[in-house]
Amino acid sequence: MVVAIHLMFVGVGPDASGGISVSRPLEQQPWFWAATWAGQIMPLFFVVGGFATATSLRSTRRRIPDAGLAARSFVHGRMQRLARPALPALLFLAIALTGATLLGVDPALVDSVATGVGSPLWFLGAYLICQLAAPALHGWHERAPRATLGVLFACVVTVDVLQFSLPWVPQDDSGMSFLGYLNLLFVWPLVQQLGFWYADGWFARRAWWQLLGIAALCWASLVPMTVWGPYSDNMLTNLNPPTLPLVALGLGQAALLQLLKAPLTALMRTRAARGVVYVVGTRLMTIYLWHLPLIVALAGLGLLVPALGPVPGSAAWWWSRLLVYLVVLGLLVLLSFAVGRFEHPLPVDRPASTGVLAVAGALTIVPTVAITMLGLDAVLAVVAALGYAVAVLLLRSGQNPKSPKSAEPKSAEPKSASADASAPASEAPVSEAAGS
Repeated sequence: MVVAIHLMFVGVGPDASGGISVSRPLEQQPWFWAATWAGQIMPLFFVVGGFATATSLRSTRRRIPDAGLAARSFVHGRMQRLARPALPALLFLAIALTGATLLGVDPALVDSVATGVGSPLWFLGAYLICQLAAPALHGWHERAPRATLGVLFACVVTVDVLQFSLPWVPQDDSGMSFLGYLNLLFVWPLVQQLGFWYADGWFARRAWWQLLGIAALCWASLVPMTVWGPYSDNMLTNLNPPTLPLVALGLGQAALLQLLKAPLTALMRTRAARGVVYVVGTRLMTIYLWHLPLIVALAGLGLLVPALGPVPGSAAWWWSRLLVYLVVLGLLVLLSFAVGRFEHPLPVDRPASTGVLAVAGALTIVPTVAITMLGLDAVLAVVAALGYAVAVLLLRSGQNPKSPKSAEPKSAEPKSASADASAPASEAPVSEAAGS
């Protein structure tokens, strides 16, 4: 769905002066804001991620009795699974943007393209924050689940109040206060907590009408927040910096996920669905990180061969999106054979120390958050690539398969990201959590 939306977002064609114009045809549609109320699915991703995180943490603790060692093993493994596939993409962006800058390509065009292809990188920083904080947040959830939700919710509201009431704070290109980016520490971890509740079976114990009522109330709450409140009615604008409406969407989407669990479970029992999840899941980060560079490259090809590039926003352009979608997916599969090996999870024989994990976290989170706030350029691309390279080396150092393993065995982590993606179809973790 993310690939499909971005395909309709990127329009590249000649402008009136003979130069190159980069437009966003989908965002120019009058109904776009309403479509984002259904199409903004990133909260659901963090809910499902929270479910997978909770079940993985519990599995890790069963295998590793030492709580500190179990937490470090989990964080180490998750950081590797995010940092390693991101590294080749960041290296490519660093080389491409530096080369374009040195060759004297129009800075405005480079900036526009860089901002577009770098937009998905916000996820790396946000999800890494959630994963590094997951052991502590899950521990708080087990001891005081309501209080943990309440504290995070209060922090979200406080940051939003401050960012909308302090006009002197600098703003980003979308007009949102830079202060709002503090909610990267609260909004997504709060939505992740909803996944913990999902893993506990809280949503499963609700009647269908209760789940439907929760979802209806969540979407209804968007009306006062956007009509009388300070929030944009465009849920894409509310994404970065993340704001309170995303929490409402996350809760509503979690309720709908539970309502759809029976048909989704039946679907996942079919061989075809499992095949699709396997193909996508084993290439998840490749698809996410590389689809926009490929979309932009195909748009550039349309400039060189006008017959392949209809005018953005025209009827022919809209109809061509399905064909381009299939081409992009095919190219991503081919690309995955070259860079997909970086998605293969590596064993964590010796989890790094807390200090090393903190340094690796800073080297990966800080550059991607900076890109989210300021937009991608050649300098930030180089900084991010170097940071991820050092982090990957730090996480790999000290691993010795021949030494006695002091951490979680290989089988403790899902074999691929597809295991996380398909986790809600599994009955065992929910029933086990509910029983405990």
